[in-house]
Amino acid sequence: MSVFNKVLASIGIGNTQVDTKLSKDTFRPGDIVTGVVSIKGGSVSQKIDEIYLSLHTSYVKEHDDKKFHQIATIERVRLNEPFEISPKENKEFPFSLKLPNETPVTYGKTKVWISTGLDIKNAIDPKDEDFIRIEPNPLVQSVFSALGELGFNLRNADCEEAPYRFRNRMPFIQEFEFVPLSGAYKGKLDELEAVLFVKNNDEAEVYFEIDRKGRGLAGLFAEALEMDETKVRGFISSSDIPVMAKKLDGIISRHV
Repeated sequence: MSVFNKVLASIGIGNTQVDTKLSKDTFRPGDIVTGVVSIKGGSVSQKIDEIYLSLHTSYVKEHDDKKFHQIATIERVRLNEPFEISPKENKEFPFSLKLPNETPVTYGKTKVWISTGLDIKNAIDPKDEDFIRIEPNPLVQSVFSALGELGFNLRNADCEEAPYRFRNRMPFIQEFEFVPLSGAYKGKLDELEAVLFVKNNDEAEVYFEIDRKGRGLAGLFAEALEMDETKVRGFISSSDIPVMAKKLDGIISRHV
């Protein structure tokens, strides 16, 4: 019977099970996620070589004019040294995982999840996935609020493959798409795309792609050739929060 059970465990039947319990499910980049990994032994004793936690998101990659989704690993930590778990035995491992500043905000199509896995030789590795909500930190939220004051509405957010010069750490960037619904930019811009690189909670680099609305025949040609788009860069810090709308207005208005 024990040989039969080992065969079943090797194909994932009666194998060790893993379940991750988070202390909460809503965070900001830079926060520490805490919780417990619960492991329940299967039908036979098994050696667990590794328990690992990894933080993931997906992003759009384009190749040969086709778009497809890739999974990006934002962070990965190992929780333990190798150990053996007996049949039906229960073990718990508390953990903490710091969310990097590059963790994207879960808005629009963007999803973020924590994957827990067990590395077991000669067996299917058990896994568990827990989706979490990522809210913007105060500096990024101040940018969203300031653009709202200027009449922009956040229409979508998505992660895309990062241009080569931006692949310092992650293979993706998160792009926020705004449209002017009121204010001075309504009728002047089609949309405003923003990418924020947060260095820490107090500083960030902001890239805007300003898509001007075409006017007249020349404007139509410019739109057709995508010559109506301007890319600009700016720097913001927590000291700008009280006047963020004025600062961003100054950056954008010079290129409209």
